[in-house]
Amino acid sequence: MSKKKINFKPTRDWVLVPDPRQTETESGIILPESVSDKMQTNIMEVLATGPECKWVKVGDTIMVDPSGKGHIIELDNKSYVVLAEFMILGIM
Repeated sequence: MSKKKINFKPTRDWVLVPDPRQTETESGIILPESVSDKMQTNIMEVLATGPECKWVKVGDTIMVDPSGKGHIIELDNKSYVVLAEFMILGIM
């Protein structure tokens, strides 16, 4: 994951994570849509947390339900997912 500071601070108990549907790797390789669909993951790193988060902090590796729905946002031409803390199944 890139260590570039993200200019986004979630409110309440919302958590910002990378978009698991990302079609470009960190090294810049573009993945075909058919490959990226198969690489979806439910384990990801917490990039930012809201002030009411009680269980996770920035840098934690978390597991979420892959069928759960978060809100997809775009910041600096990259996609991220914002999800409520209760959607996190556990901390790795």
